[in-house]
Amino acid sequence: MKRLSTFFLLLFVLNGFAQTSIDSLPVRGFCIGAPSSGRVESFIKFINEELAPRHINTLVLRVDFNYQYTSHPELRDKDALSNAQVKQLVAASRKHGIRLIPQINLLGHQSWAGQTTNLLKVYPDFDETPWVKMPEKYAWPNPDGLYCKSYCPLHPGVHKVVFELVDEVCDAFETDAFHAGMDEVFYIGEDKCPRCGGRDKAELYAGEVWKIRNHLAEKGRQLWIWGDRLIDGKTTGIGMWEGSMNNTHRAVDLVPKDIMVCDWHYERPDKTPVYFAMKGLSVITCPWRMPNNAVLQLKDIFDYRNTATADMKPRYQGMMQTVWSDAGTFLDEYYGVRKPKAGEAPNNNTPANCFRTLFPVVGK
Repeated sequence: MKRLSTFFLLLFVLNGFAQTSIDSLPVRGFCIGAPSSGRVESFIKFINEELAPRHINTLVLRVDFNYQYTSHPELRDKDALSNAQVKQLVAASRKHGIRLIPQINLLGHQSWAGQTTNLLKVYPDFDETPWVKMPEKYAWPNPDGLYCKSYCPLHPGVHKVVFELVDEVCDAFETDAFHAGMDEVFYIGEDKCPRCGGRDKAELYAGEVWKIRNHLAEKGRQLWIWGDRLIDGKTTGIGMWEGSMNNTHRAVDLVPKDIMVCDWHYERPDKTPVYFAMKGLSVITCPWRMPNNAVLQLKDIFDYRNTATADMKPRYQGMMQTVWSDAGTFLDEYYGVRKPKAGEAPNNNTPANCFRTLFPVVGK
């Protein structure tokens, strides 16, 4: 019944735009964790047989340390992608006219649960909050307000390292854009930080965006970021996850206008793309696992573009589904390798179902 209601909702949306199709959106994107070295071939099959027929034209791969960096081999994940494997992904994407964009989480997301990720593990002096120790057993909420660690944006050595990673991964992916993440930054401008203490959090955040943007611009590359830190979580009621409660939201007026904002909302189809567009920023709307919400977000993007002024319309760039797992886990779900556990109720709200609903196969 849920699948039928989603299907009829999609028909309603698409019938309401007889002169419009998903193909009319400048960005028709898919974002997922880069495959492990053992799943490259199956992911290329997915590009050829699933992304291409749906006319996906943008693929964001969250690489982070899943690449055999030569500039900083100490930061590689175990069994990371080789350059030759990345070139296979590049060739498969290029064959279908898919713009391939790598992501490395910058600023925030330098830890997850009870583990620090490679940058702060190898370079602990980059940590914005070295006094916050990683717990043996992670729980939220916690007294330290620890969700994910951040690096200190004013540390004198951090950008030499991260920009060498950025340059190398962008060269390997032969890309004209880079996704820096920058979402869910809870630690920034901490009072006890000898460099950041007492500074304006919005200015710190915007300063980091500018620094990354300017570095990329030297080689003609565009910066993409998630949009949550630019939304006032309190005034909007959106809250601390999809919005900011630590005053970084004022950075929306300070960041460069040529970045791409990836505006993610998962529990409600909030209409914040209008907010970003009115600030002069290009924006794409990003669902995750709820097909009904995704269809409404798609309808909204069509509405915005069809009713916008000539100045505003180009800022509504389209839609990108996000998948918050590695490629292998998603492929197992998508192709039915992962079966529901005994007693587990069927769930329509999955990334695979959202993908099928949002991007039906488009006849050539």
